[in-house]
Amino acid sequence: MNLRADPESTQVRFPTLNAKDPAARGVVATWFVADGELVRTGQLIAEVAMDKVSAEVEAPCDGQVHLLAPAEQVVDQGSVIARVDPG
Repeated sequence: MNLRADPESTQVRFPTLNAKDPAARGVVATWFVADGELVRTGQLIAEVAMDKVSAEVEAPCDGQVHLLAPAEQVVDQGSVIARVDPG
């Protein structure tokens, strides 16, 4: 896993699924891409879940994705779960 961020990297955050509780936590249920894979804008890259709600996460831009939170890891909503480096 490459942890050095390119200055042009775009962060991928866990979406806000519970606006009433900003401290709520959820899990990265599934990654649909591998670390280092090239992705396209709008490509489905992950599914996240919180309580009884799930959501799809799409690549925000074209580039190489770096996964920062493994599948099934509990994370705070709004936290960075991946980044996309240009390329």
